[in-house]
Amino acid sequence: MPQQVPTPADTIHKYQNPSKAEGTHRPFLKSKGFRAVIVPAVLIGYGASTINGHGFYSSYDAQKDIRHTFGSYRNHIDNYLQFAPYFEIGAVLLAGVDSRDDRLNLALVLVKSEAIMLTTVYAIKTLTAIERPDGSNHLSFPSGHTAQAFLAASIVHTEFRDKSQWYGVGAYTIATSVAALRMINDKHWESDVLAGAGVGILSAHLAYLSHRNRWGRKPIGRDVGVLPTWSPAGGTGLSITWQPK
Repeated sequence: MPQQVPTPADTIHKYQNPSKAEGTHRPFLKSKGFRAVIVPAVLIGYGASTINGHGFYSSYDAQKDIRHTFGSYRNHIDNYLQFAPYFEIGAVLLAGVDSRDDRLNLALVLVKSEAIMLTTVYAIKTLTAIERPDGSNHLSFPSGHTAQAFLAASIVHTEFRDKSQWYGVGAYTIATSVAALRMINDKHWESDVLAGAGVGILSAHLAYLSHRNRWGRKPIGRDVGVLPTWSPAGGTGLSITWQPK
């Protein structure tokens, strides 16, 4: 019986990217960049189109309907509810559900998202100088509370959607409630909360797109923990703990 000669290993194409070698490219409409910006762009664009009395259903129209329905009702729960999706992250992790990224990379994405969102919101508020419905100042557009809530909800959705879509549904429901309460509390116009939601989602998407996950080659398990904190004296914040093995 003739002896079979083993096929030599291919060392020439070992590190070649097959997709690039074949000259194939993902269609633009299916690219990560397009999917990351399309929803935020629609929200921000539509919000901007309804500023003051403009648009099919303007901010003035929405404000008139809200006041007709809720009258002078006000509350302050939106000041705390905007951070609720972060508490959801902490609760889900403590329950033993694994997130998409390890704890360190999740913390890095979170910090990067917050930096993008806060910078963007402050810059737009300063440039547009739109007066709030209650006349308290000219920092109405976009809504920072809404941006914060939708940013956190986007992170919840991204980290746990492979486990269950309901984590994201719950987080986005909370974020939508924050947007509604900002209008009910006469702090923001319709245009503000729509644009704020877009800025929050976009900030999270940009943070993920620009993150290389360089620290995630080895899972670090429960050595690093990130939990939201709150105290009457210090307000809200984040607690990062590290316990070496």
